[in-house]
Amino acid sequence: MSREIVSRSDSGRYRVVTVVGARPNFMKAAPIERALFSRPAVEHLLVHTGQHYDQAMSSVFFEELGLREPARHLGVGSGRHGEMTGKIMIAFEQACLELEPDLVVVVGDVNSTVAAALVARKLFVPVAHVEAGLRSFDESMPEEHNRRLTDHLSNLLFASEPSAVTNLNREGIDSDRVHLVGDIMLETLQGFLPRIRERRRWEELGLAKGCYSLATIHRPSNVDDPRSLEETVRLLRLVPGPTVFPVHPRTVASLEKFGLTGLLHDIPGMVTLAPEPYLEFVSLLEGARVVITDSGSIQAEASLFDVPCLVCRENTERPIYVEQGTTELVGRDVEKFREAFEKMASGQFKKSAPMVSTLGLHVAEKIAEIMVDYLTAGHKSSL
Repeated sequence: MSREIVSRSDSGRYRVVTVVGARPNFMKAAPIERALFSRPAVEHLLVHTGQHYDQAMSSVFFEELGLREPARHLGVGSGRHGEMTGKIMIAFEQACLELEPDLVVVVGDVNSTVAAALVARKLFVPVAHVEAGLRSFDESMPEEHNRRLTDHLSNLLFASEPSAVTNLNREGIDSDRVHLVGDIMLETLQGFLPRIRERRRWEELGLAKGCYSLATIHRPSNVDDPRSLEETVRLLRLVPGPTVFPVHPRTVASLEKFGLTGLLHDIPGMVTLAPEPYLEFVSLLEGARVVITDSGSIQAEASLFDVPCLVCRENTERPIYVEQGTTELVGRDVEKFREAFEKMASGQFKKSAPMVSTLGLHVAEKIAEIMVDYLTAGHKSSL
């Protein structure tokens, strides 16, 4: 149920609307919401597009992260990229007309991100993009198009690492719009560390800390094509077991569609789970000896925990975690996989640099301060 919204003219405050839609968005929005609560000049509202509509992928995150109930839940659900983006735009335009935001905040690189940014700018509402400037330079990734388009629509661009600033400068975006603030995902993680360390999720699965592997695979390049998915599943046979694999709904559907479910379950020591809530998943990550993934955000989390992170991609939009963290790009290359495990066995796999632990410090406070300064300077309808 959406709560009643008082008109902005009655409240006398600037109204900031943050749009969330997919699992990673929630973790990034939570510290921003907390930071804005302490600023009396701002009224902060959430709009949930419903891009992730499964309870385990969506609502439970609001509860765990302490996010308030959304002012609007658009209920868009899944679909093809164009279909989903169009539905979000239609529904979010109506939400904007009702809520009258002074600033729309979008996070990450999902379809909800670019759809909301485009709608806001068409309505002459300024946009702030959190995690701006990240680039994989792989145009086969839908997320890459979402990132580029959103950045070129945005008035405020909050970058998580120096490479993002370089990318934005190269693309000709006015440097006055760009702010290097750090990695908001790590701020959320560090804020929950006491609860994560109490959780000890591996014990509930009968496992010992540091004696199991963790896998997460969901990107189209790995799961939407039968040959690619089969190669990915066969790579998991090389992983030292037991292996815990919370399986994304997209991956479940592809495994069933291509008849590969049995191949996955035949892997010795394979433990498949439904998608885990945030605290449970991060607890599993902290306790793992290695994580095999194609996620972007997990590269940051694994690096903070100093857990080796093998990425089943040829590129990453977060090079700082290759350079300073525990990320190793292995694609679906069997030899690279084997070499990485040999390094782990001999104690030669890289460790995170100390600077990784500083990337998540005070990120939301920096973002909130810049947004309030922007609004109070009279930019609320600027192009």
